Parts: sequence; structure tokens; C-alpha cells
Amino acid sequence: MIRKLHCILRLNSTITQSIYRQRAPTIHCRNYATDEANANHKNDSSNTKRGGAAGSSKNLPSIRNPFAAAHEKTKNSYLTMVEIFEERDVHRRNHVEFIYAALKHMPDFGVEHDLEVYKALINVMPKGKFIPTNLFQAEFMHYPKQQQCIIDLLEQMEDYGVMPDYEMEAMLLNVFGNKGHPLRKYWRMMYWMPKFKNLSPWPLPDPVPDDTLEIAKLAVERMCTVDLRSKIDVFETSEIKDSLDDTWIVSGMSPEQSKLLREHSRQKALYIEGPFNIWIRNRRINYFTLRADADPEFLAQLDKPQVDEDDVTQIGVPLFGRAPPRRHNQLGKVRSVHQQDDGTIFAICATGTSTKDSLLSWIRLLEAHGNASLGEIPVLFRFTSTVPAKAEQIEGPSNLPAHSSDTSSNKEHPDSRP
Repeated sequence: MIRKLHCILRLNSTITQSIYRQRAPTIHCRNYATDEANANHKNDSSNTKRGGAAGSSKNLPSIRNPFAAAHEKTKNSYLTMVEIFEERDVHRRNHVEFIYAALKHMPDFGVEHDLEVYKALINVMPKGKFIPTNLFQAEFMHYPKQQQCIIDLLEQMEDYGVMPDYEMEAMLLNVFGNKGHPLRKYWRMMYWMPKFKNLSPWPLPDPVPDDTLEIAKLAVERMCTVDLRSKIDVFETSEIKDSLDDTWIVSGMSPEQSKLLREHSRQKALYIEGPFNIWIRNRRINYFTLRADADPEFLAQLDKPQVDEDDVTQIGVPLFGRAPPRRHNQLGKVRSVHQQDDGTIFAICATGTSTKDSLLSWIRLLEAHGNASLGEIPVLFRFTSTVPAKAEQIEGPSNLPAHSSDTSSNKEHPDSRP
């Protein structure tokens, strides 16, 4: 009987939590108005006074949104507004609406990744008032609006990759007790987030540097980890006399790729393909590849069945003085990690402008730094997506409109080198 009661209580708790999750945004939008809504409210109240019907209906009191009206968008001003709200009223009325408004304007102040700011918002909640005193209050989500507000705060931390600490656990314990739903959410975050934080084999500095060149180095180094002997070079297009773009080029190439390039047939063209995207946390980098089509004869040799020397199920035994059967030569070519089924990749790069002129300078720089065979092989541009004529920077928001380019998806342009 007790077990059935627990199941019923947990089911009601989840239903109540889902209902208030849907109501939370509407509560925020209705109670914590922006300056424009406040202005409209003042106009409406003045009109009702003029009409003599002010006592017929009572409007909700308008509340000023300090985050929308702030002129200085910094962390110090953000924390100052939180402190002013805490000291303004002992009872801290409208604290839920204040927290929702603060969460909404976090990206404007650049504090969405700051743990100190999230703890300051949790500290706005009154202490000891929302702690359940019995089993029914604990399972039926005692004070659901306040608990759902802090759960939304923790979910925003999870979305931005901000991992809480043990001080936040003590703060949630003082506000909601050890049976509160926000504390359960905190425990789940502390179990999973450290696992995912250290799961990537390519750790990044925290915070990621703002310099575009440094981000491009991190991106090319990550892609070149497929071959541990790969070398990352940073070139300047000013080394080329006829170069139009004055920018940098981050190039990655291994000795194995240089060997494959020297052995490549002079009658088969090479292709510069791109741009492709790679994300370094929240920064997008465009990169290009120098590749050739796959060699069908070489792949056909790899597809031949190989004889296993350790297989003893079929042993050729010589009879009546016959010579033993000759073994097939098992020595052959081994596929490199750069030789894929769709082609062979010789090098990758990221440029500061992502233009065809910078890519042409990249080929000339590779030729001048130990790859003389590039001067004898035709190089074609084969872009797989539209490329702007000249991008200001290689990273940018993902919702930028696609610009038309003179190079389409199936059109090939020869290298314009003399």
C-alpha cells in the first residue's frame, strides 16, 4: 500500500512539474513588463482617468525592467542591479519574475557563462520559506512556481555548459531543503556534466581565445591528429609577390602526405574543395582541402582476397615426391590513412579571408616549402558550396545568408598560376 502511495505521489509530482514548466514563460511575460509595456500601461491608465472609469477595473502594477533599460552592459552593472533588488525589499516581492528577466538578458551582458552570476540569482530567493515539512509537500512540488524558476535557471546553465559547484548545493539546500526538485536537478547535473566535460579527446582552453588565428590553429591541429607526424605551418601571403590578399594561412600536412603527393601522377589533376565547417566550442571555422580522386587500380588490389598464413585448415601436403606448392607473395601496398575510398587528401588549410586568391597563395607556398611537384600538376577549384567573394573573417554566426559566388557546386576552375 505504501509503495502504491509513493508511485501515485511521484506521478502527480511529474505532472505538476510539467504543468508549471509550461506556465513559467507566460508568468514571466505577464508580470515583469518591459519599458514599452510600462509606457503602454501608463497611457491606458491616463485614458481611463480621463474617461472617469478609473474605479471600474484595477490594473496590475507596472514593474520596471532594469536589465532592458541598462545603458552599460557589463558584469558589474548586472550584479549591481541584483544587489539593488535584494536590498530594496525585505520580502523580495516578484523575485520569480525578476529572475526570469535576469535570465533572459544574460547574453546581452555577456554573463551567460559566469557561475558567479547564477549563484547571485539563486541568492535572491528567500531562505527557509520553501522547504517542505512532510512527504506530501515534497512529492507534490511545494511552491511549484519558485521551484520551477530555479529548475529553469539550472537548465540554462546546462545549455551553456556551466557546471555548478558545491557552494550552489548548499544554497539550494538552504532554499528548498534536501527534498526539493531543484536539488534533485543539481544532483543529476553533477553526475553527468563532469563525465561529458572530460570526454572529448581534444581538450580546449577555457575560455577559448578570441584571436581568429589561434582558433584556426586549434581547428587544424584537431583535424591533423589523424596522423601524429602532421606539421602545422603558419604562412603569410605577403611572401608571394602577386598575391592580392594580405592575410595568414594555417596549413596542415604530414610527411606521408608529401610522399603521396610526389608519387601522384602528373596527368591527374588536384582539387581544392571547401569550404567545410568545424566548430571550436561556439566558434565556426571554414577550412579547405587539397585532394585527388581515388585510384581505382590501387583500391582493386586492396580488395583482393589475402591468404592467411596462420590458417591451418588447408595445408598443402606434397605427395609422391612432388614439390611443395609455392606460397603467394604477401608483401604489397598498404593503404594510408589519407587514402580514402572517395579520394586522397594531401593537405588542409584555413585562411583569414577564405578567398580563391588566398587559396592560390597557399598552393604556391606549399610548392615553395618542399612540394615542388605541385608546379607540374594542374590544380582546380571545386567548391562544394557557395563562397562569398571575400569574407571579413572565417568565423561567423550560422544564420548568415548564403552569398552567391562565381564558383558553383559542379563548376571547376583551373589554377591561374603563370
